[in-house]
Amino acid sequence: MKRKTTRTARTESWHPHAWQAQSLLLAYPDERFAQRLALADRVAAALPDSVARPLVRFTAHAEQTAPADLAAAYVATFDHRKRCCPYLTYYAYGDTRKRGIGLLRLKQTYAAAGWRLGDDELPDHLAVVLEFAATDPAAGARLLTEHRAGLELLRLALNDDGSPWAQVLDSVSATLPALAGDDRQAVMRLAAQGPPEEQVGLDPYASPVFLPDPVVGGPR
Repeated sequence: MKRKTTRTARTESWHPHAWQAQSLLLAYPDERFAQRLALADRVAAALPDSVARPLVRFTAHAEQTAPADLAAAYVATFDHRKRCCPYLTYYAYGDTRKRGIGLLRLKQTYAAAGWRLGDDELPDHLAVVLEFAATDPAAGARLLTEHRAGLELLRLALNDDGSPWAQVLDSVSATLPALAGDDRQAVMRLAAQGPPEEQVGLDPYASPVFLPDPVVGGPR
């Protein structure tokens, strides 16, 4: 019988800075987004090349794009393209009762660390998870590693669509352990079958209106 390999998420001193920058870039590009871009550029200078390079490519693109166009692209990508869902528990649980439990556990993890969400924030949005990871690297690294398969599927979908935010996901991926056998199998399963289906049990959290459909084909 094949034994499942358990990996310990390790953190480096630069991880919180990388995760904070990535979180800022995955938020909706509002009137303060230019400040976030400038901050991300400064942070990138102190990060390893594999993490910094895609961040710099994204900020260069964003700085050359009209704010209204960037905001429209964000909505088109994350709200209107079902394959590019930023809510991590969906990849693991789909629209099932277990997803509600997953959301609750995330909130409990945040609360145990003394970290409180805004009323308008869902705990599994990638920008929120990254922001938490920046404040509690050990716990945040565990969360990101637990959702490694979903993160990889989102990264592949964004790259397939040619989205500039694919660069940010490339940077996130570079902060995490390489995909192991179990993770690769999970990604392939998600790509082929999609998350579990069961349209009940999500209270007290509202489900995102637009949810991802499977990526056609396996990871490259």
